[in-house]
Amino acid sequence: MSFRCPEGHTSSSGDYCDVCGTPIAAAQAPAPAASSPAAPTTAIPTGAAVCPNCSYPNEAGALFCENCGYDFTTGSLPEADPFTSSGAVRSPAEVGGSASPAGDPGAHLGEVPAAAAPESAAPPTELVPEEEAGFDVPVATAPPAPATEVLAEAVPVEAADPSSADPWIAELWIDPDWYAEQRAEDPMPSPGPPTTVVLRERSLLVGRPSVSRGISPQIDCGTDSGVSRRQCQLTTDGLRWWVEDLQSANGTYLAEAGTGLPQTPIPAGQRREVDEGDRLYVGAWTRIVLRRALPGEV
Repeated sequence: MSFRCPEGHTSSSGDYCDVCGTPIAAAQAPAPAASSPAAPTTAIPTGAAVCPNCSYPNEAGALFCENCGYDFTTGSLPEADPFTSSGAVRSPAEVGGSASPAGDPGAHLGEVPAAAAPESAAPPTELVPEEEAGFDVPVATAPPAPATEVLAEAVPVEAADPSSADPWIAELWIDPDWYAEQRAEDPMPSPGPPTTVVLRERSLLVGRPSVSRGISPQIDCGTDSGVSRRQCQLTTDGLRWWVEDLQSANGTYLAEAGTGLPQTPIPAGQRREVDEGDRLYVGAWTRIVLRRALPGEV
């Protein structure tokens, strides 16, 4: 036997609608007429009231489901404590909920979200020596202190002092072959022993002195008028030597040891390395050779 509630739902229970919980008995009874005798009382079915939530058979006329607590009147579930007396979280079957919680459309029927368990203070991590700790054992280490790394200042490598290493000497000669090549108008002095100059500085000027201009070259080419006041510059790092022409009037020439007279001057402003025994030619007759000093020569 089925009943129809005032809302139009079909219900197997005759007292309350299985769908919405609206009372059915009052709606089924006809209104009594004033002149007619009292209407007979509608018989209340004695069948079991099946819970629409958990399908548990309840006694006829029950207001709540004995199994899940479903309210036959309102059609809702009572709020259940999600925790047991021992503090454990109840399972969804124990809670017995059917309505999805607000804001969670994806919840399944009969599931109630478990309340978050209270967070307990995490015990302090025991310090374990790194050599005894395995990959699965946490090792508590103190936070690294701010690095106070001091970068070593780059100290430029100073060139060796020529005076501290083996001393070098510049030999100045009057070269008749160079004089003949230059065809100078001034008469050439008589060739004699070379003049030696000990090279004690890292940078030396080759030229002719001038009191009025304040020029005092370390390597003085004497009376060779073909040499400029500032002819060229010799520089060293203590091991090697370089020559640079200072835009002289007649140019600076460089010839390797064992070769003939040079024909092309070195470009002004460009350094050229001078090996031991190489020859520099300047002016009308001056030849300069750089070499290491012999024992007892300095």
